[in-house]
Amino acid sequence: MAGDEHFERAAATWDQVERRVTLAHVVARAIAARVALTRDQSVLDFGCGTGLVTLELAPRVGTMAAADTSPAMLATLAGKARALGIPVALRELDTAGRIDLGGPYDLIVSSMTLHHVADVPALFGRFARSLGPAGRVALADLDAEDGSFHAPGASALHRGFSREMVRGWLADAGFGEIHLETAAVTVRQGKEYPVFLATARRGEISRAG
Repeated sequence: MAGDEHFERAAATWDQVERRVTLAHVVARAIAARVALTRDQSVLDFGCGTGLVTLELAPRVGTMAAADTSPAMLATLAGKARALGIPVALRELDTAGRIDLGGPYDLIVSSMTLHHVADVPALFGRFARSLGPAGRVALADLDAEDGSFHAPGASALHRGFSREMVRGWLADAGFGEIHLETAAVTVRQGKEYPVFLATARRGEISRAG
């Protein structure tokens, strides 16, 4: 993922941005409304950051893992999890591209991370191989935008995504039951940016690779 140095510097103050915290809570509620969460599920939050979504979902599921490329973000999450008494298994992702997500999981969630990933279709394939049979994904990110969401010099690799593009990538990775909806609308500098939630179920695909 892009922007590792930025996220390292930002970890300590990440949760101080009210817009960011509010968006994470709204996304977590949208995930819970769309995907049945149960105490026997194993869940991964990919690109977890400081755990704003992670820690809201964790009490509703069986086991929660959280993956990120930023050690500082993971350390912040670990401190919050300890204070709340919520067990979370942390996975530091390899920025060189060797991504061991662990699993198999029943559900993989992600919020506002995909636009920092260079090869999103390849990532969807990795998600499919990290899920158990009939496992699901719930992925939230920006609709296609004009590039104004991020400040100049920010680490974003994509200006959001068209929903049909996301649908096609999920289908190509072997997912079915694909559904896209608006999870939230976040406001930055007076401009509204819709955030979609894509959910899908893993089909019968090869787990090799």
